[in-house]
Amino acid sequence: MNFQQLRIIREAVQQNFNLTDVAEALFTSQSGVSKHIKDLEDELGVALFVRHGKRLLGLTAPGKELAVIVERMLLDAKNIKRLAEQFADADVGQLSIATTHTQARYALPQVVARFKAAYPKVHLVLHQGSPAEIVALLESGEADIGIATEALGKNNAFVTFPFYDWHHAVVVPQGHALAQSSALTLEQIAEHPLITYHQGYTGRERIDATFVKAGLAPDLVMSALDADVIKTYVQVGLGVGIIAAMAFEPQRDQGLQLLSAAHLFEANTTHIALKRGHYLRGYAYRFLQECVADLSEDAVRAALSEA
Repeated sequence: MNFQQLRIIREAVQQNFNLTDVAEALFTSQSGVSKHIKDLEDELGVALFVRHGKRLLGLTAPGKELAVIVERMLLDAKNIKRLAEQFADADVGQLSIATTHTQARYALPQVVARFKAAYPKVHLVLHQGSPAEIVALLESGEADIGIATEALGKNNAFVTFPFYDWHHAVVVPQGHALAQSSALTLEQIAEHPLITYHQGYTGRERIDATFVKAGLAPDLVMSALDADVIKTYVQVGLGVGIIAAMAFEPQRDQGLQLLSAAHLFEANTTHIALKRGHYLRGYAYRFLQECVADLSEDAVRAALSEA
């Protein structure tokens, strides 16, 4: 048994049992992949894959159990490398953060600035993607830390910590009729074309639920991945926007006005997620503490241990 065989088992699952894709992902030949699989099955004395001719269709019962062990073994092998790097040079390395555009643009700049001042030799990688992409990056080990509002708390493979709470707000052109209201209502908002986030982004689910609960069906004329796009189309008169309140910057967003909607929409919580079993370099704990002062290394380790 060798690590290449274990990588092939994991990659076969990730590539939906397409051996051509497995070979490309591991920079080897399809015949080499097939030989490794056969050698491992011969050594273990059990079939690991369900087959139809030469095609793999899925995992057998022992194959499914082995896949879980393989994932753990490969994670531990990566952790050994990280452990060695930590003790060889504690202040040099790479830290990968998977997050959404909103968090990277509005929540993290000061955190990153403080972290880089403390660890100038650490290369910080910000992966910006959808909540689903963030989950995939954490699961694969490509990201050390995930930060998002959606998806992270629903995965048992992660330990999550609250980062901060935030509310949605309404953004309109200066002088808009809604800006004249002393107490903004959902009914008033629903009278206008609406621009907000795509499904699955930045609390969109709660926006929809709020209107449904009120028995309203606003005219959603456009959805976008981030607040900058939403504000741009509000500026050209396409409609009124609903964005994360933190995404409004008076100095940059001239010609627009932010209207508080904290009394209309429930608060949202952005979470920090860590994959169980993923080894964190010492500087990763410093990044976490720059996010939330209470997230000391001891506190994080304790939470991971409990999980």
